[in-house]
Amino acid sequence: MELKGKEIFVRMLEVGDAPTLARLETENRDFFQAYTPLRDEAFYTVQRQQELLKQMEKRKADDLEYWFGIFLAKNGELIGKITLSEVMRHHLQSCWIGYYLDKRHNGKGYMTEAVRLVVSYAFNELKLHRIEAGVMPHNLGSIQVLKKAGFHTEGINKKMCGLTENGKIMCISPSLTKKIEENNKK
Repeated sequence: MELKGKEIFVRMLEVGDAPTLARLETENRDFFQAYTPLRDEAFYTVQRQQELLKQMEKRKADDLEYWFGIFLAKNGELIGKITLSEVMRHHLQSCWIGYYLDKRHNGKGYMTEAVRLVVSYAFNELKLHRIEAGVMPHNLGSIQVLKKAGFHTEGINKKMCGLTENGKIMCISPSLTKKIEENNKK
């Protein structure tokens, strides 16, 4: 399954993507660490990425989590990842979205395009009604991506507010509901 945009396409990641995912993580290690939890050395190995992708496949089968790779349409290069995690069914029908993009490709609109594709998939295929994102206040690029993709800030989620392992504050909580997605199509 591929979700096709103008400049990129998005598809579910597979265990076979571990080498390119490990390369992406390694090449962007310093850049990503400004916005993510600290990672141990093993995280950057192909073996660890294979283990994580195998865990994700089980979580996907259990309808709990989905990992998508972001690929350039012109050459198929893996340039980023989007996750839908903590999927909650029943009356909530919600999840959290997280993402990152190779530093060489920031500012080109690729992430906004990818987020829109995955949000559409989440609402139309997974039948979710609400998507939330936790964003660090200093991550202005990510905040812009969410705004351009139709998310709005409901406020600061004080239960989520706190320091990450690398001392960064995380507390802004934009969300997108099904109603907003439907209005964006008009």
